[in-house]
Amino acid sequence: MEIAFFGLGHMGAPMAGHLITPAHTVWVYDLDATKVDDLVRQGAQRLDPDSEAWRSATVIISMLPHGSAVEQLYWDSMKIMDKVKPGSLILDCSTVSPSTSRQLHAKAQERGMVCLDAPVSGGVGGAQAATLSFLCGGSTEALQQARPILEHMGQHVLHAGPAGSGSVAKICNNMLLAIQMIGTAEALTLGVAHGLDPAVLSELMRNSSGQNWVLDRYNPWPGVMPSAPASRDYQGGFSVQLMHKDLGLAQDTAAQVQQGIPLGALALQLYALHQSGGHQHEDFSSIIKTLMVP
Repeated sequence: MEIAFFGLGHMGAPMAGHLITPAHTVWVYDLDATKVDDLVRQGAQRLDPDSEAWRSATVIISMLPHGSAVEQLYWDSMKIMDKVKPGSLILDCSTVSPSTSRQLHAKAQERGMVCLDAPVSGGVGGAQAATLSFLCGGSTEALQQARPILEHMGQHVLHAGPAGSGSVAKICNNMLLAIQMIGTAEALTLGVAHGLDPAVLSELMRNSSGQNWVLDRYNPWPGVMPSAPASRDYQGGFSVQLMHKDLGLAQDTAAQVQQGIPLGALALQLYALHQSGGHQHEDFSSIIKTLMVP
């Protein structure tokens, strides 16, 4: 199988790396040439969008930071969709608005292609360990065609519903994650302000009714969880900038159906405040800095 992979960020690079096997030819593209070089050393092929060589690929995977990048790749400036063969499978793993995903599905269908919106959950660690969850929107037939490829990169391939449903599910999931992170960080800062040890308090809450994914996998207090970005000066995780973008998507998606999301709106405001303080490139767990008493 020949696969073209666009977008080699913190998530995309390890995902593409898992596809490099003797059974597949993997073409890779990113604006950052050093990321392409790293994967070429692992056995990938360098993808030149203007070359004919990669156009034998029948699986196109994108892992991009926002909706405008998806639009530019597929039908605006790069027009990749016009260069791909009919019958090809398009897997967009980016977190974008449901409307962008539905546009991608429609344009793919016009050209005789199969499409899934398949955003991921599991973070950088999940991408590196191939334990991601894929939240998929599209037909059952497209899901079955994509499953063997997605299972190279993750543990769970989940069907959310028709076109755009994967993007809705991912937006809901990330909004909940942001709310959990803020709540956990707020509880820790309160306890520590009263003299509690953050590691002890974290363990107490993990074994009480406050237990949640953040306490289990992604503690925001430095040193409590060595594997978490908080213990690496908040580097190498899911950025504040991206979380702020996803919370904005949640707000827009809620407005389309006139659904109130008061905690989601407050989370958006808090991450906007945190981002304005110069933390946009840090991991989103660094929100604890903004919640601490100066």
